[in-house]
Amino acid sequence: MAFTMRAVKVPPNSASLEEARHRVFDFFKQACRSIPSIMEIYNLEDVVTPAQLRSSIAQQIRKNQSVSDPKVIDMLLFKGMEELNNIVEHAKQRHHVIGQYVIGQQGLVQDLGSKDQGSSDFLKKFYTSNYF
Repeated sequence: MAFTMRAVKVPPNSASLEEARHRVFDFFKQACRSIPSIMEIYNLEDVVTPAQLRSSIAQQIRKNQSVSDPKVIDMLLFKGMEELNNIVEHAKQRHHVIGQYVIGQQGLVQDLGSKDQGSSDFLKKFYTSNYF
């Protein structure tokens, strides 16, 4: 299987905020271009669409939109590139990718209606708690 990613190096410092911003946009384009190979590597077609993965990546980037120091942006960009490289090189397992980028912040959706009819109150509270 051919990988579309190559070893990517981030220059140590952006000269300005505008240059760092441009690098973030380039990283987003690169991440979006690698979505088809990620979908194929991890067999995600039955779980998520490419558009949902793209919006998940955009959400991860927007999470740090308030950062205005170019050095911090470069550090976050380096972490993002390492994460993308690990995913594309299959250094993560399928459930890691699904848990972090498909389920993400919304948590695990559960159907407890038919399963817990004979369960105790303790188990019902445990199942609805944040144990994932």
